[in-house]
Amino acid sequence: MNKKTYRKYFPLFVLPTLISFTIAFIIPFIMGIYLSFCQFNTVKDAKWVGFTNYIKIFSSEDATFLTTLLRTTKFTIIGVIIINVGAFLLAYFLTKKVPGTNIFRTIFFMPNLIGGIVLGYIWKEIMDTFCQKYFHHVFGYGGANYGFWGLIIVMSWQLMGYMMIIYIAGIQNIPEDVMEAARIDGATSFQILRKITLPLVMPSITICLFLSISNMFKLYDQNYALNGFSSKTNLVAMDIFDTFYNHQVNPYSEGMGQAKAVIFFILVALITFVQLSVTRKKEVEQ
Repeated sequence: MNKKTYRKYFPLFVLPTLISFTIAFIIPFIMGIYLSFCQFNTVKDAKWVGFTNYIKIFSSEDATFLTTLLRTTKFTIIGVIIINVGAFLLAYFLTKKVPGTNIFRTIFFMPNLIGGIVLGYIWKEIMDTFCQKYFHHVFGYGGANYGFWGLIIVMSWQLMGYMMIIYIAGIQNIPEDVMEAARIDGATSFQILRKITLPLVMPSITICLFLSISNMFKLYDQNYALNGFSSKTNLVAMDIFDTFYNHQVNPYSEGMGQAKAVIFFILVALITFVQLSVTRKKEVEQ
């Protein structure tokens, strides 16, 4: 296809997607920012109140946001480390000549195919049975530590296989002549891993870190399925939902929930932007 034909038909193919994206994302996003400065029950009765909602979030009137934000940050840091280290190690060993490699790859990837809410309820039944047998209480009421580490286990089990596939693609993309030259020069397996494999797999590391950070920060469905609405285990996404529909405490809680969502979006966007900038600088051109 020449450039003239491409330019002629480009708007025809792009316009439907652009219109859909504008209606489904851009317009609601702009309205959401506006509503975060309003007091409202429905969009039509929105009343401008300035920064009142943002002030309430960080005041004694609502002390949950900072607590859940710190808990979510801790959850994300631990989860991202476990998921990516585990996924890379799985990918590293499954790119060797191990019998049944394709079967192992399929088995490790399969948890990613299960929906989040279904996965959460399945693991809740498993953990409830385990806790009742050994600790004589139900998992969901066993305290904050049980819920927190239960979420870590579930998310690591679900996401590790998906990240493993990305790391496998990165490792297999390393030129064999580079690896062979290192072996001829007498490099050990650890030296090859540190000096060649890791630098050349940095594009995959960039993608996996971005996906795991964003998924862990915005987690909602597994959090709800495992722990319900518990102040001890709520992450930010659940706290935003809980605030938005908490009319018993505040009849205009929608504005506060919307303000939390805007702050949360900005924080996650900044964190992922910094992560992408840092890791991309470390990528090595092959």
